[in-house]
Amino acid sequence: MQRYIGTKIINAEPMNRQKYNDFRGWALPENEDGMDEGYLVEYTDGGKPNTEKFEGYVSWSPKEQFEKAYRQSDALSFSLALEALKDGKRIARAGWNGKDMWLSLSCGETREVSSSGFWSQNNREYADSLGGAATVLPCITMKTATGEILMGWLSSQSDTLADDWVIVE
Repeated sequence: MQRYIGTKIINAEPMNRQKYNDFRGWALPENEDGMDEGYLVEYTDGGKPNTEKFEGYVSWSPKEQFEKAYRQSDALSFSLALEALKDGKRIARAGWNGKDMWLSLSCGETREVSSSGFWSQNNREYADSLGGAATVLPCITMKTATGEILMGWLSSQSDTLADDWVIVE
């Protein structure tokens, strides 16, 4: 199945209504057209499986509604890639030259960190001046081609305007 993104990340594959009903072992209702184009959709966000062949909840969606709601995840805009990043996924540009480079979110929320948790002496001293802890905001980190983690990655204009972002498995 191909991965798509919309308001949530799903797996999907094209399948007409009749084939979906056959897959589920159901008779097609008389008032439905089996040739209606659509998609078999698997929700992977924790829904209880409703068939043995998939780990997530499976349903069928008509083609027009599906294509208005979802986009394939192998050619994402930066804004859709950011949604995946916020959902805990790793993302990368298909066009990046470095092997195995990706971005991740350092943490999904603002949090208090004790002064002992800071790597920089300046940050430790600042946290100590506040009573031993400081508020830390989330940031985007990059795993570089040489294996280091870069804190505080910022996008270039070409990264921001690119439509070749992918979710890294």
